[in-house]
Amino acid sequence: MYREFFGLKEKPFNITSDPNFLFLSRVHKEAFSHLLYGIKERKGFLEITGEVGAGKTTLCRALLSQLDRKTKSAFIFNSTLPELQLLQAILEDYGIIVNGRGKVSMLRQLNSFLIEELSKGNNVVLIIDEAQNLKPSILEEIRMLSNLETDKEKLFQIILVGQPELRNKLNSPGLKQLRQRISVRFHITPLERDEIEKYIYHRLAVAGSTGQITFSPDAIDCIYRFSGGIPRVINTVCDKALLAGYVTETREITLPLVESSIQEIEGVLVR
Repeated sequence: MYREFFGLKEKPFNITSDPNFLFLSRVHKEAFSHLLYGIKERKGFLEITGEVGAGKTTLCRALLSQLDRKTKSAFIFNSTLPELQLLQAILEDYGIIVNGRGKVSMLRQLNSFLIEELSKGNNVVLIIDEAQNLKPSILEEIRMLSNLETDKEKLFQIILVGQPELRNKLNSPGLKQLRQRISVRFHITPLERDEIEKYIYHRLAVAGSTGQITFSPDAIDCIYRFSGGIPRVINTVCDKALLAGYVTETREITLPLVESSIQEIEGVLVR
């Protein structure tokens, strides 16, 4: 609705995980480096956690776009699948035609695929999003998948991505063996105040802004206080604020516009 008014080619503050809009804050840049290191050095298990809306999925999508052709990847979004369906989803995401639905048959296919990729000098990555939803029994099965290895190196790298509850789950006594295999851990923290302004203008620029849209300093302060530095919340507020700017025919997003947008988000009746 407001794109034409602001001269934008797309909406800058969608809450979808679009890697084109990835803003590499200090923390996100460090997380990205940890992931690349774990994959390239074949570290086996990696764990990335962060609050809801912290940008974990966007970071992983951006990571996949940066991997070379010699790295094969699978990205599993539905972490609530039963064991056999999860294994089938992994095979299918690698492009493997599943010949048998039994566990032994599918594991044999996966192992053959991994060995073939290794013989080609390729690396294989598995990313499981929302991993905090995985049952302990499924996590144990995933640990068993990591047994598919040669004498010298891991056949593939498994990245568990989830909310802070994932850390708590992995710290349970029953998952001690899995926890011991995780060689790379990183927790994504919220954006700092000085990064939020850069984040907002970065997304505006990607969407086609040439500087015609401005956010006043006190408006940004308000966004920081309300969002706590969580990118998804920042996006929600900024999207509402741009709509308010369109309605009032202004390209300067001020504190009153942001405050009214926050009230609308919280369900407060604004007259």
